[in-house]
Amino acid sequence: MAGERKALERALNDVQSRLRNHPGSLDLLFERARLLDRLGRTDEARVGYVDVLQRDAHHFGALNDLGMLLFKAGLRQDAFTCFNAAVAKHPRNAIGHANLALVLLRGGEAAKAREHYQTALSIDPRNTEAHRGLALALAALGEHTEAESHRDAGFGTQPIVGLPYRGEGEPVRVLSIVSAGPGNVPWDRFIDDRIFAVWKAVAEYCTNATVLPEHDFVLNAVGDADVAAVALERAAEIADRSGAPVLNSPARVAATGRVENASRMRDVEGVIAPRTVSVSRDAVAGAGLTFPFLLRAPGFHTGMHFEMIAAPADVAPALARLPGKDLFAIEYADVRGADGNARKYRVMFVGGEMFPLHLAISPDWKVHYFSADMAAHQERRAEEERFLTDPAAVLGTRAMRALSGIAERLDLDYAGADFALDRDGSVVLFEANATMVVPVADPDPRFAYRRDPIDRIERAVRSLLLRRAGRVTRLRSV
Repeated sequence: MAGERKALERALNDVQSRLRNHPGSLDLLFERARLLDRLGRTDEARVGYVDVLQRDAHHFGALNDLGMLLFKAGLRQDAFTCFNAAVAKHPRNAIGHANLALVLLRGGEAAKAREHYQTALSIDPRNTEAHRGLALALAALGEHTEAESHRDAGFGTQPIVGLPYRGEGEPVRVLSIVSAGPGNVPWDRFIDDRIFAVWKAVAEYCTNATVLPEHDFVLNAVGDADVAAVALERAAEIADRSGAPVLNSPARVAATGRVENASRMRDVEGVIAPRTVSVSRDAVAGAGLTFPFLLRAPGFHTGMHFEMIAAPADVAPALARLPGKDLFAIEYADVRGADGNARKYRVMFVGGEMFPLHLAISPDWKVHYFSADMAAHQERRAEEERFLTDPAAVLGTRAMRALSGIAERLDLDYAGADFALDRDGSVVLFEANATMVVPVADPDPRFAYRRDPIDRIERAVRSLLLRRAGRVTRLRSV
């Protein structure tokens, strides 16, 4: 890898030498930006791509590569702008459509992502990234049979893929186990490719005959026990065969499904875990829950395919809207406060420490941060800020002990919990698993108070990875 870096540096020196004689050459300017990007000098690369676009606003390479640079930095909207412009100016370029689809898919717009993945494949039927992305988009839309064929096309011949390493010297080698389907933990934004060389192994397509690359530790990215059970079984086999240290043990992740969590967390002191059962569509009426109760399709998050059943007449219409043959029937816990609002707290557990992430407040029973319209309510933001500044003071001793018990029961290196508070200060647990997303800090000045808490979590995760590499000491929460 050191040899590859030296070759890139020689190529960069050559391009810069040629630019002195041809300072206006778009090809050389773009090549310089691309080489800077590959060397990990992202700030300089970003300036270089912008320089090219100021000279030629339609330059596909600059639009595409700048979009990917921004996307990796967590700037999804800026990346969307680049990829959208690339597709508008180059409608017959499959790569542009596939990358635009990726941004749409990560933003929860599976239907729009499907359209662009399909366009990419109509242009280039052998585009493996488009096959892989389309499989995820179709799964998100409940079209599982068609998704399977695209997974096979995307992963069948290449179950292990190496990502670019842009550092100097010997890297820390990571074997990241992922699922070909949904339910992966979003680790990528925390992994510095100037320190870590990452190989991604797709669990469902690795066999005992698959040769594992040399690695220093295993990072299990398969996180959703309800939709990725097969992947977790394969991930456990790969981890066992590896013999290297493992972050987020697949066996422990496998125990975090909604039904199992509702059962095993119920006896944690201070925890109320609403009863949850898995039922077939035709057995909903016999689930044994009183009205109102909730119905949820497995594998979906952010409130998708999640319904309240207030009366028997609501069952049939809800079933018509919900995908899948099996559903979760969940006991409804009314957690509205005296002001009529529901509150959903999220904390992250990283390396044995707890970090507050957000508080969403809404009159809707189905409360999520993105839909709670916190920006419009200063008093709600003030309450969230109090939680982020001093969670123990807001939650109370009983809840803090309960959360510690949940973390101990999970026993994961990285996980999170969504919950509310009961009137006696108990934790009403909605879910606790490894799939929790830590968003990029919102640039809106109204949410400035959220930046430090998010930054602390990001630093804790990176510290966790570096500790695994033996490079830094533990970063404690506040």
